[in-house]
Amino acid sequence: MIHQALISAAALIACTTAAQAQSIVRHANPAPAIILNGVTIPPGAEVLMLSGQLASPIDPTKTDGIEAYGDTKTQTISTFTKIEAALAKQGYAMSDVVKLTVFVVGDPKLGGKMDFAGFNAGYREFFGTAKNPNLVARSTVQVAGLAGPNFLIEIEATAAKAR
Repeated sequence: MIHQALISAAALIACTTAAQAQSIVRHANPAPAIILNGVTIPPGAEVLMLSGQLASPIDPTKTDGIEAYGDTKTQTISTFTKIEAALAKQGYAMSDVVKLTVFVVGDPKLGGKMDFAGFNAGYREFFGTAKNPNLVARSTVQVAGLAGPNFLIEIEATAAKAR
C-alpha cells in the first residue's frame, strides 16, 4: 500500500514537473511576415501586462509639437526603449514579449494616414534581430488621437515566461 502511494506521488510530481516545464509556443506566419499568427502560453506561466507606453521627447526641455517627439519611427523606438526598461524592472526582456497592441495616429505629413512603414522600421530594431530573434503576435490600428496631441504611437505589451 505504501509502495503504491509512493508510485502515485512520484507520477503526480512527474506530471506536474512536465506541465511546469512546458514552453511558450510561438505560432509562425509564412515568410515574409514579421509577426506571429499567435502564441500559446502554457498553464503556470507567469504573464506581465504593461499599460500603454508613449514616446519621450527627443529633448526633454522641448515638449511642444509632434516634432518634439519625432516621426512615427522615432516615437516607436522611444516607446520600445521605455517598454524594454519597464520589462527589465520586472525581470523580463524584450524576448519575453508575446503580444503587442499598437495604436497609431495618422501623421499630418502623410495626409492623416498612419505611417505603418515607419512603425515597422522601428519594430524591426527590437524584434526578429540577432539580439532578439523572437517575433510577437500583434495588432496595429489607426486611431483618431492619443493621450496628448504630440503622440503618434502608443504600445501595450504582454510578456510571458514559462516556469
